Amino acid sequence: MLLGFHHVTAFAGDPQRNLDFYRRSLGLRLIKQTVNFDDPATYHFYFGDARGAPGTLLTFFPWPTAPAGRAGAGQISSVALAVARESLPDRMAGTRFNEPWFQLCDPAGLALELVLAGSAATRLHSVTLRESDPEPTAEFLTAVLGFHAAGREGERTRWRANGAVIDILPAPDAERAKLSAGMVHHVAFRVSGDAAQLEWRAKLIDHGVRVTRVIDRRYFRSIYFREPGGVLFEIATDGPGFFIDEADPGRALQLPPWLEPTRESIQRRLPPVNLR
Repeated sequence: MLLGFHHVTAFAGDPQRNLDFYRRSLGLRLIKQTVNFDDPATYHFYFGDARGAPGTLLTFFPWPTAPAGRAGAGQISSVALAVARESLPDRMAGTRFNEPWFQLCDPAGLALELVLAGSAATRLHSVTLRESDPEPTAEFLTAVLGFHAAGREGERTRWRANGAVIDILPAPDAERAKLSAGMVHHVAFRVSGDAAQLEWRAKLIDHGVRVTRVIDRRYFRSIYFREPGGVLFEIATDGPGFFIDEADPGRALQLPPWLEPTRESIQRRLPPVNLR
């Protein structure tokens, strides 16, 4: 059983603007400052609650020289955060599925939604998928991942599984999305540990899904696969967590053991940031 969302990862632009917006404007905590393990010349920032709890995590690969992307089908077009009433502006966009919400964009152009969803702590609320053909994705969510239908408003359909909410919007005439800054790279779902993750990997393979090997992300372990519309999904373990290498997460650049020998060269290539 999936336990809800683990994190959402997106491409950002300037790293300092990314840090300032999510820490100062949205009030999230920087809980890990590291690098993209697959491309160590790029930062990987993790924002979340004070414990770095799965389900509160919004992470970014800041890419200052990012080329222009193209919105389209086969992408996560927006990310919604559940927030407390005091975090919402007085003028709302309206309600969606009986929840007040407000839309804004981050400095790189990522579409964000703030949703009043009965929670005092900011956490991931939902993601919206744009699909050229929603039906195969909906079938995959229900038959393979265990989601259930949770409503329809206009062309938007909603699907739920243990607190994870996915909305699907049809985009039959849209070109294929080309990801870049201001766009979501993937969404990750939670499992409790390694055994559950391996069970999910076996289940996905049994359903004919191409899925990666288990990959060590230092703070959790991951497997990756694509849903029928092409959006990248991940299943990540809850542990070992973000406190394994520092008592006060987010204050200094952390590297995994296999990158530590190249710390000096990595730091030379990264643009300096100020955690003021």
